[in-house]
Amino acid sequence: MRLLVEKRDGRSNKMAILIPLASFLISLLLGAIVLAASRSNPIQAYSAMIDGAFGNARRFQYTIVESLPLLMCGLGVGIAFRLKFWNIGAEGQYVWGAIGITWVMQFWKFLPIPMLLPIGLLVGMILGALWAGIPGFLKAQWSVDETLTTLMLNYVAIGLAEYLYINAWKAPLGNMGTPEFPREAWLPQVWGKIHSGIYIALALVVILWFLLYKTRWGFELNMIGKNPRAARYQGVSIKKNIVLAMLLSGAICGLAGSVNTAAIAHRLTKGVDGGYGFTGIIIAWMAGLNPFASILVAIVMASLTTGADALQIAMKLPESMGEVLQGLVLIPLLAGSIFVEHRLVVKKKEAV
Repeated sequence: MRLLVEKRDGRSNKMAILIPLASFLISLLLGAIVLAASRSNPIQAYSAMIDGAFGNARRFQYTIVESLPLLMCGLGVGIAFRLKFWNIGAEGQYVWGAIGITWVMQFWKFLPIPMLLPIGLLVGMILGALWAGIPGFLKAQWSVDETLTTLMLNYVAIGLAEYLYINAWKAPLGNMGTPEFPREAWLPQVWGKIHSGIYIALALVVILWFLLYKTRWGFELNMIGKNPRAARYQGVSIKKNIVLAMLLSGAICGLAGSVNTAAIAHRLTKGVDGGYGFTGIIIAWMAGLNPFASILVAIVMASLTTGADALQIAMKLPESMGEVLQGLVLIPLLAGSIFVEHRLVVKKKEAV
C-alpha cells in the first residue's frame, strides 16, 4: 500500500475554502503548544489577545489601522501570485512608497500644500511599481528566478531608507527621521484613529475583484498561472503579462507605504520596514488570492499584532510572542495549500 499525491482534475473550490480554515485552526493549536511551553494558559492568552485587539472602540480602531497596510500588501502580492510569480519583494516596494511620498513632502515645495498628498501618493505608487518591475522584467526577458531577486531587493530598499532618515534627509534638530510632513498634507482621520486610507483599501478590493474575475486580463493571468503552455497556444503574451502584473503589484504595495506614512508616521523614520509586505504574503495565501476574503484575513493578522500588547500586560509575555504566533500561521498554510490542487490517494501494491 502506497500513499501518493495526485493532481486534481480541476481546482477544488471547496478545498480552497476548507484548507485555509483548517490551516488556521492547526496554527491555533500550534500556538497553544508554544504558549503552554511558555507556562501560560493558552485559553487565557487567546482571550487576552482578543480583548487587546477588539475590547473597546480604541483597541478596535488600532486593529483596523494596523490591518490596512496588511490588506493592501496582500492585495498587491496576490496579483503576482495569480500567475505563479512569487513576489517576495512587497516589503521593499512598500518602503519605496514611503520614500516616494517623503521625497515629495520634503522637496517639492513648489507645489501648493493641498497637492502634496495626492502627488505624494502617486509618486509612491510609481516608485513601488518600478521597483517591482525590475524582477518582473528580468523574469520575463531572461527567466531570472524571481524569488531571489524580489527577496534581495527588499534589503536594498530598506538600506536606502535607513540612509535617508539617518543621514541624507535627516531633520536638522532631530535624532532620527526626516522633517514632519505639513499638517495640511496628512491623510485625514474618519473615526478616531481610523484614517481615510480605509476608503482607498476598500476601493482597491472592489476594483481588483472586478479586474481579476470579470475582465479578459484577469482571465489571462489565471490561465498563465494554471497552464502557461495552454495560455501561449491561445496567443496570450506571458512576458507582457508578467511585467504588467508586477507593475500593478508593486504599485499597490507602494501605495500602502505612502498611505501609511502619510496617515501614521508623517515622516520617514525608523520602523518603516514594519514587516507589512512579508505578512501580506500570508494574507494573500490564506485568502486564496480573493480580494474580499483578504479583508477578514488582514484583520485577523492585525489582531495578532495589536493583541500582543495584552500578552505583555496581562500574561507577562514578550511582545515578540505576537510575531511567533503570526509565523505559526504560515507553516500549516503552506503545508496545506498543496491540497487545493492535489489530493492524497491510497494505492495498493499489485500482486506479482
